[in-house]
Amino acid sequence: RHTLLQWYHGGERELVMYARGRQLLVALIHHSKQNRSVLSWVKNSDIHKKSFSTAFGMTDPDLSSHDETQIRLLAEQCILVDESDSVLGADTKKNCHLNVNIDKGKLHRAFSVFLFNTKGELLLQQRSSAKITFPDYFTNTCCSHPLYRPEELEEHIGIRRAAQRKLNHELGIPLQQVPPDCFTYLTRILYKARSCDTWGEHEIDYILIAKKDVEIQVNPNEVQSIRYVNQDQLKKLLADGKEGIVKVTPWFRLICEHFLFSWWSDLNDLSSHIDKHTIHNMI
Repeated sequence: RHTLLQWYHGGERELVMYARGRQLLVALIHHSKQNRSVLSWVKNSDIHKKSFSTAFGMTDPDLSSHDETQIRLLAEQCILVDESDSVLGADTKKNCHLNVNIDKGKLHRAFSVFLFNTKGELLLQQRSSAKITFPDYFTNTCCSHPLYRPEELEEHIGIRRAAQRKLNHELGIPLQQVPPDCFTYLTRILYKARSCDTWGEHEIDYILIAKKDVEIQVNPNEVQSIRYVNQDQLKKLLADGKEGIVKVTPWFRLICEHFLFSWWSDLNDLSSHIDKHTIHNMI
């Protein structure tokens, strides 16, 4: 499907056809005196590159200031879902987190892990400065995405496998210390949040809880710091977040304000809190 755009710039008439499906751009430049090479024109004019992106809704953000490892992770295939959590297909982590796509309704599957030690303290992390979304923010133990692969698409167990994988990747927790069956899947939330003008979140987030003592070897590209907190310490952190003293991720704050403290009181028996059928809309 082609979009035809005509506009004027500097006395030149520029007729541009954009083949959206194939990501091809064909341009015919008409000048009062001479024709010019469109390839040279695009190559040498940052202004015109920007005008192409603006005119046709291209979604390639400037990544030049971001960490190379985090940029590579943007190619991961997330699971696209509708608001009932039915799988629609896959798209890159990059495309799932661009506000220009989120504003059009793009929604993906995610999970949030709350890992408590045997003393009943919750493990928090502060996200690395290298993170593209919500850098330097305090949040729950681990927040990430199952990938569009058979073992992580499988109902319920797939989310737990993804949690095990990411706890190892971000916090260096040995896989054998967090087997999939150690997680209690409680419920899901639907939320949306902007990290900045370019990046954001729009997720159906599965809430997983585990109570275990684990070994930790932080991956500094993912995590800046960690701490275990009791309920009073977490309430102080949340209050500091409201005062702007620290930054707290929006999904973590939502879960804390609506659910976490009641769950915390029942860590030894969470059965009364399990609600696998509800998706709590927090938008």
